[in-house]
Amino acid sequence: MTEAAQVWLADDDRGVRFVLAAALRDAGLQVVEFEDAESVLAQIERQQPDLLFTDVRMAGQGGLKLLERLHAHHAQLPVIVMSAYTDVATTAAAYRHGAFDYLPKPFDLDQAVAAAQRALAQRRSVVPATAPARAAPKETELIGRSAAMREVFRAIGRVAASGLNVLITGETGTGKELVARALHTHSARALRPYVALNTAAIPSELLESELFGHEMGAFTGATRRHAGRFEQADGGTLFLDEIGDMPLLLQTRLLRVLAEGEFYRVGGRELIRADVRVIAATHQDLEGKVARGEFRADLLHRLDVVRIQLPSLRERREDVALLAEHFLARAADELKVGAKRWSSKALAAVERFDWPGNVRQLENLCRRLAVMAPGREIRAEDLPFAVGAETPAVATEWSQALRRWAEKELALGRGELHARASAELERVLFDAALNACGGHRQQAAQVLGLGRNTLTRKLGSSRGRSR
Repeated sequence: MTEAAQVWLADDDRGVRFVLAAALRDAGLQVVEFEDAESVLAQIERQQPDLLFTDVRMAGQGGLKLLERLHAHHAQLPVIVMSAYTDVATTAAAYRHGAFDYLPKPFDLDQAVAAAQRALAQRRSVVPATAPARAAPKETELIGRSAAMREVFRAIGRVAASGLNVLITGETGTGKELVARALHTHSARALRPYVALNTAAIPSELLESELFGHEMGAFTGATRRHAGRFEQADGGTLFLDEIGDMPLLLQTRLLRVLAEGEFYRVGGRELIRADVRVIAATHQDLEGKVARGEFRADLLHRLDVVRIQLPSLRERREDVALLAEHFLARAADELKVGAKRWSSKALAAVERFDWPGNVRQLENLCRRLAVMAPGREIRAEDLPFAVGAETPAVATEWSQALRRWAEKELALGRGELHARASAELERVLFDAALNACGGHRQQAAQVLGLGRNTLTRKLGSSRGRSR
């Protein structure tokens, strides 16, 4: 039989110790109580627990100082910090010194027990601290093993050295600028400037000046000569993102530059020549815009010498896990936080999700989880609901059935829909979880994301209602 995990509890409030220790023992854990930090430090030289709960404010040395010393000398020991004085500085200091979780008092005992069980589970499963963390790349890279991305890589390899203009298409967040940078890096212009401009981010009245520059006095506020992006990119590459949003008048000027390689600054008379390779990108249907008279067909032909179509993330699901691990490692390195890893269930949920925001959305989620997820393992419950949901189809089927039931009940003039639906939802969930766990309440509570005491209380109340 496996020996119960040992939890130490440090708090100078005897009442808090009594109540929390009872809840932890009910959950099958051994509990040792301390009333100050000095007692913990003296004992830990002879014996180390599996988990420590500590209050922030105690007589003598405080909980944050205790946490700091433990983090320096016993980094593998998970510590859950408790405090009735919750503020930004204290919370931030706790996490900075390695706290596994932070519980503001008064807290729900089920929440405390769940935090303890999670800390213990992750301590058993994490890679030892002595194992070197995988080095995160310093620069953003195009990553993928899918057939769709292999085609993109081949296209970049063929086109990069050619010097031809390239049009990159794909949904927002697919990495179009990464392709543009790769085309520049692997071209003969690699040592010359790479200049990027998002045409949708610049007001139309300023865009001409941004592209072609202006002379002093050309307009109100033009107090000096300004070199535009074409001049800045001379000899190198100019990346024009969201080209589909460029106003028609500027499209005409851009067309002349592409055709003749020369232009005038705004308010200027000197003809400027610039040797620039133009790479454009858009998430829009440019052919459709041409048909509607919103984009010049001749400009499209000038830009679209070679087209590289980037797949959405849902079209390359086999790359999701690779990207998720890469972004999580890089986020930990950049944000100076402890390295984390994905649990199998969390990674499976990430792979199922459709990612409407594509690679950028996945990267942002990884950065958030690197900071916000407690412990060293990302679990399914750390994910936003939309990402962690089983499948969109299942959610849609369930919600549609619920809607049909509600509409029928309303048509019949029946009331108390919320209470009745909530009771039925809990009954179905509890029955399913208990059946799946062989009637074991603690396991059922874990899969439901509830504390055991909460499940017991709810089962009792639901049986009372059924009688």
